Amino acid sequence: MKSMGWSCAEIRGWWIRTGVAGWVGFALMTGAGDAAASPLVNEPILPVPLCTTMDGDKLRLGRRLYHDVRLSANNTVSCATCHPLERWGVDGQERSSRVDGVRDGLHTPTVFNALFNLAQFWNGRAATLEDQVDEVVRVQMGSDWNDVVRKLTQDADYRREFGRFYRGGIQAASIRDALAEFERSLITPNSRFDRHLRGDPQAITAEEKAGYALFKGLGCVSCHQGVNLGGNMYHHSGVFVGVGSGAAESAADEQDRFAVTGVPEDRRVFKVPGLRNVARTAPYFHDGRVATLEDAVTDMARSQLGRALAVGERDRLVAFLRTLDGALYGECP
Repeated sequence: MKSMGWSCAEIRGWWIRTGVAGWVGFALMTGAGDAAASPLVNEPILPVPLCTTMDGDKLRLGRRLYHDVRLSANNTVSCATCHPLERWGVDGQERSSRVDGVRDGLHTPTVFNALFNLAQFWNGRAATLEDQVDEVVRVQMGSDWNDVVRKLTQDADYRREFGRFYRGGIQAASIRDALAEFERSLITPNSRFDRHLRGDPQAITAEEKAGYALFKGLGCVSCHQGVNLGGNMYHHSGVFVGVGSGAAESAADEQDRFAVTGVPEDRRVFKVPGLRNVARTAPYFHDGRVATLEDAVTDMARSQLGRALAVGERDRLVAFLRTLDGALYGECP
């Protein structure tokens, strides 16, 4: 991929501002489509950029912070505890836990491809990745930023590394920035479906192509499109059929979009999840109520589309979704 020196944040901003047309222009200028003899056009889904062009040394600082338990109040958990990178950025639990062991009401979303989201958390309460880092450290990890800064300042390696990139050294803002920058590097390019979009006729099978056609034909793509196949809009959970019941679901629903906006129409509205690597990130939905991809597809068709799928339809959709596994870490060599 030819580099223009663009950061992932700039790529994301370009996509948000200009949509499909912007991506086509970006691909032409950067060579994002170089691997394709005849890339597909006018598709609602766009390939992940092949790599990022961020400073490798700064990313190493962010990676170290990401795995550092000193960010938590009791020095027991790190970002990687709930978002282990080797497990596609998820902990596999139905509900996430805070540092004190208290279960949150919501399922932990993957950290991969988060830069393509319009906002962070299921209800979009964090406008940026920096805001997301701030809340995680203060709430999920139970820390005070003054304590975090004090602990990290005792580390000579941190003092030296922060001094290279931040005039003020180790501060809450510089920690947030380094972590957010590292998270922006966590893209998963070059999935088989991306290779299909770039024009490789052998990248996916006939069944997987039929699954993609069905995905578009049923209307799934009306919410799951763009680079991340979602993450760029909000939608009501359970349009045709109510989903979930009981105390756990009520706790999840209390963290809906209404909690952010106060608008009654935003009750049970959540950010549409991205489907990149979806076969790897079970369980599913904001409340983690579904354990398998097959059941998730059936549930979505019933509750969001008002459609009962035949087994063959479900299997074709699942076959397509399994083509979305990308390569972990998209940093330029």
